[in-house]
Amino acid sequence: MTMKKYLVTGAAGFIGSYLAKELLNAGNTVVGIDNLNDYYDVRLKDARLETLVPYENFKFIKGDISDRELVFKTFETEHFDVVINLAAQAGVRYSITNPDVYIQSNVIGFYNILEACRSYPVEHLLYASSSSVYGNQDKTPFSVDDDVSKPISLYAATKKTNELMAYTYSHLYKIPTTGLRFFTVYGPMGRPDMAYFSFTNKMIAGETIQIFNNGDLKRDFTYVDDIVTGICKLIPCVPEGDDPYAVYNIGNNKPEDLLHFIEVLEGCLIAEGIINGPAKKEFLPMQKGDVYQTYADVVPLMNKVGFKPETTIDEGLSRFAKWYKEFYMNED
Repeated sequence: MTMKKYLVTGAAGFIGSYLAKELLNAGNTVVGIDNLNDYYDVRLKDARLETLVPYENFKFIKGDISDRELVFKTFETEHFDVVINLAAQAGVRYSITNPDVYIQSNVIGFYNILEACRSYPVEHLLYASSSSVYGNQDKTPFSVDDDVSKPISLYAATKKTNELMAYTYSHLYKIPTTGLRFFTVYGPMGRPDMAYFSFTNKMIAGETIQIFNNGDLKRDFTYVDDIVTGICKLIPCVPEGDDPYAVYNIGNNKPEDLLHFIEVLEGCLIAEGIINGPAKKEFLPMQKGDVYQTYADVVPLMNKVGFKPETTIDEGLSRFAKWYKEFYMNED
């Protein structure tokens, strides 16, 4: 396999850091861009970067993809083979109260990436979309052929916008693009704003965890290693034809009841000595912008690359608990 030069945007992010490390381990060259914003604890982003800096074939650029001049200068000097755009402002609930940053990062930033790929052609552009594009539909599992014209959060709207923009650039300029609809990614070094992480923090502090829709929620929790494997398998699957465009779900294909997920998390944290017993729980109505369930149809992914995520929540949450203990409990 020929080694390639990759641009990974959001390289200090959760998925971005795992993906960059996988590409580096395979002998590729990776340039990472990240603005290291303080949406959550920057120490966590620094720790992820620390796993990448030992590699001689890794280069880090601190910057924002909404900075057009920076993006174009990087493309002009680096000459990428493949671009994987994972930089984005994440979080459904945060988008309700802070819309500006979502337009800046997720829409303008992605536009800059597309324009740079047009000016400095690459073999393949892959980019992060989200299961949130499916909204609150009843039909399951969610298929890439479903109607996704009614997003219920601005975050979801920006991700659907990315898919529309990518299609247009694929059609007009023949840029091969693949969208990746991620489903509730979790694991060690994850985002602290994700439910399992914030639940853990509150349990340790002895605080009550808030469970919305009275606990009647289902999520297709997908372990980060499975996400990265799916991305890597899709990299060489370059779309062809008049519209070289594709979109895939990457999910576990096995929705879990939120309450069961919490029980498993509690068990893993107790096993590691992080907490002594179950959390105090407060059951609340559904939140604005939230959805009842996520459930990925991964048949197209299986047919294309022969891969289906398989890490169980017992395995994944056990690894998270072990990491959490090492990272946060042994700081002193």
